[in-house]
Amino acid sequence: MSEMIKPDSLVTLHYRISVPHSERSQVRISTFESKPATLKLGRGELSPALEICLIGLPVGHRETFEMEPGDVFGERSDNLIERFARADLPDDIELKANTVVEFIGEDGSKFPGLVTEVDDTSAVIDFNHPLAGQAISFEVEIIGVV
Repeated sequence: MSEMIKPDSLVTLHYRISVPHSERSQVRISTFESKPATLKLGRGELSPALEICLIGLPVGHRETFEMEPGDVFGERSDNLIERFARADLPDDIELKANTVVEFIGEDGSKFPGLVTEVDDTSAVIDFNHPLAGQAISFEVEIIGVV
């Protein structure tokens, strides 16, 4: 019998995350065209909602999971979009619309923000996950389980 994925397994897999309900299904990330990923479940390397899909799958299994909007990366929140005075932003970041900038929290943690608007005095930064509030398709092929 093949090894089955458990909540603390080390899993080697191919996966693809896409947005299925757009005009054309948009692939956001895929390992199928390159090397497979190896992930330790339970460490936050993959969204908990996606990890749950993997539990119980055997080596060799291939499946696509359709996830509802907000179930994987949360709902979009207007509270996570902020306008900052340019003077309050670090001098070492380049502010250009549609670019991702890395910020460092008071505790030293790093988090990304998407610059959505820039003018001479301020910048609007969106801290929502890029896939927040969207349905996604999660395709997996399990290669190995330890």
